[in-house]
Amino acid sequence: MSSDNEITRRDFVRTAVGAVVGAAALAGGAEDAAGGPDQAAARPGRSARVVIVRDERVLNDTHDVDTVVLDRMLADTVWRVTGEKTPEAAWRALFAPADTIGLVPTPHLNPTHPELVDAVRRALVGAGIPPAQIREAQGGIEKPRACTALIAMPALKAHWLTGIGTVLKNYIMYSGRPSSYHDANNANLGEIWLLPDVKGKTRLVLVDALRPLCDKGPQPDPRYLWDYKGLIASKDPVAADAVGLQIIMAKRRALRGEEWPLSPPPLCVSAADEKFGLGTSRMSEITLDRAGWPRDILV
Repeated sequence: MSSDNEITRRDFVRTAVGAVVGAAALAGGAEDAAGGPDQAAARPGRSARVVIVRDERVLNDTHDVDTVVLDRMLADTVWRVTGEKTPEAAWRALFAPADTIGLVPTPHLNPTHPELVDAVRRALVGAGIPPAQIREAQGGIEKPRACTALIAMPALKAHWLTGIGTVLKNYIMYSGRPSSYHDANNANLGEIWLLPDVKGKTRLVLVDALRPLCDKGPQPDPRYLWDYKGLIASKDPVAADAVGLQIIMAKRRALRGEEWPLSPPPLCVSAADEKFGLGTSRMSEITLDRAGWPRDILV
């Protein structure tokens, strides 16, 4: 029999999350722009660059992708990330023909657009990477083990089990125990990026922000999908997630007309910075390079 005093598992998790957030806020004082505590004394300052490229023509009224426009957006994105003079030089600065390159898209439920995966393949081949050296690497730990380099290619979305389900969560299947990173435990997603078969292999983070999802993810609830028509890219996975989180939170505020926190809180973003040292989550340390369509850029 249940009673009014019975604590369900979900109630316990919510209490735990609240305790973690409260303790972090007390320790850090001010909130940073990524939605977590800005613990200025916790580590030395870092810096990162995040590129946002948008084009209003990349999706039509029925959300179909114009692959010609997408190819141009990708070329613009990659040379901005690297600072090289041409897209081909940019890809060559990131990868060598001897590399075995694993593409890691979001596999299902609001997945990475297959047109973007195909565009990356075309661009890599055009830069001199043999097609046989390019493979999909989403799945078990044997996938990154067989690669010398990875491109994280998640879709931008909120997630009802981890708060945000984008960059840091993109490697969750490599853990072999994805459910252990749900709810308050999403704070530990960064440890997956430090597994021996994963650590140091991610040369580029390329976020599919063509049609993001700002609530109820990963299930694609049409009420919370919108045509952002963008790509977000960085060499820093934490900075890319922090910027994506800013966009999601701004869209949620626009829909509600007030603050609309994610549940559970996306603790993984600040923890990847403060606990696991994967990059910076602080917007004050992130340089944004915005290009293309400026309407409702949200960050």
